[in-house]
Amino acid sequence: MQLMRQFWRSIDPIWRRQLDPSSLQFRLTVEVAVLFTVGLGSVAAWTSWKMQQVLIATHTQNIDYIATRFPRDVELYSEMLPIATGLQRTINNVAVPGLMIWVKGTNGQLLAQSASLNMSASLRAELMSLAEMPRTPQVYPIHGRYVVLCESPVMVEGKHLGRVYLAQDVTEDQRQFINAINSLIGICLLAIAAMLILIFLRIRRSLQPLQDMNQMAGAISAEDLNKARLQLRHAPSEVKELAQTFNLMLSRLSDAWEQQRQFVSNVSHELRTPLTVVLGYLQSLLRRSTNLSDYQQEALATAISETERTVRLLQDLLDLARADSGYMPFHLESIVLNDLLAEVAGMAEKFSHRLIQVQATEEIAAIVDRDRLKQVLINLIVNAVKYSEPDQWVELVLEQVDHQALIQVRDRGVGIPLQDQGRIFERFYRVDEARSRSTGGHGLGLAIVKTLVEGMGGSITVRSTLGEGSVFEITLPTQLPE
Repeated sequence: MQLMRQFWRSIDPIWRRQLDPSSLQFRLTVEVAVLFTVGLGSVAAWTSWKMQQVLIATHTQNIDYIATRFPRDVELYSEMLPIATGLQRTINNVAVPGLMIWVKGTNGQLLAQSASLNMSASLRAELMSLAEMPRTPQVYPIHGRYVVLCESPVMVEGKHLGRVYLAQDVTEDQRQFINAINSLIGICLLAIAAMLILIFLRIRRSLQPLQDMNQMAGAISAEDLNKARLQLRHAPSEVKELAQTFNLMLSRLSDAWEQQRQFVSNVSHELRTPLTVVLGYLQSLLRRSTNLSDYQQEALATAISETERTVRLLQDLLDLARADSGYMPFHLESIVLNDLLAEVAGMAEKFSHRLIQVQATEEIAAIVDRDRLKQVLINLIVNAVKYSEPDQWVELVLEQVDHQALIQVRDRGVGIPLQDQGRIFERFYRVDEARSRSTGGHGLGLAIVKTLVEGMGGSITVRSTLGEGSVFEITLPTQLPE
């Protein structure tokens, strides 16, 4: 069992899927193999039975002929010779090699018998000790030999003289028949194995287009919709039709995705300008208002806050739309991250009124876009500040690991549940709807962070424990790709 597990783990994953009992290829192969085995096995069984019947019939017909002829010859000889002499003369006339004949009287006394030179003494003794034999010739195994047995009454002038017993050794013929049957079974097994392999390969080739479609469907992303097309040249017509339908579906999805991105980009662009104007008037009105009541001033402050939040949302949507369309430029250059982190920490302390600590043991440079990286770090710091207590500080840790720059943004906030850590970088995904609304989040900040980091050739991950805080880890290249 352990060897089978090791074998299963060692084989190629593609073959593992093909040998999976739940796969279509495996089931079709098994079903066809079963049908082929049943059909070929039935033919082989019928052929074996028919060959055995022919072999038995050949011997039984000869014995039956002798058993039928024997009483007539005895009666014919008895007219000219004594009974004992007539019996022996008849036996000598019908005897053939391998055939033993003997006659017993009504009292069981042996009246005559053949020489049977080809039979061993033990077999002859065993045969003559039999009290009864079948009336019709049949094959019986005796002492490792195969013998056709038959008995018939002997009548002379209407009187019952006794019984004649016939036994023919057909061991050699039977062994040849068994060898032939074994050869037939071996050939059938080889044919089944060869057909099983051929059927498996044929079904595998027939289903290969479906596997290609499956792999393509799993690898297609939103950016590949306008390029991905399935090309099948040596596939059945039904599969080609399915591939054509699949390509049409990809084309429609690509058009729909492009229209959606264009719509988001246009709406964000068109709404951002008037809302920015409205925000400016509201801020100016609040600064110059001297005769407004407290309630009116509070209403204006709320309107300004919501307008600022909407403008930020539109800016985020516009950034994502540009990134999706490939229109977000990155000015990559080698910069010293120590200076950039110190600058970002100073800016963050002013607007967050929170202590931002920077930890770096050495000077580290990376290939990044300065403005985009500042945007990433500020977004992460804002996120850390939102979900931690006012007396808790945020840490920026810089180090170099395996020729890559590593930036960690650590907080000691509420943390992120394990089941949500794999989805927090998705657009509009929020861990807690009520908490996100209270902190002003709309679920796009971390999505933009991930887009910007990956646009600079880096990656971002998160580790978090509830009640202990979170660590966002950014990995950036230290040299330009070749």
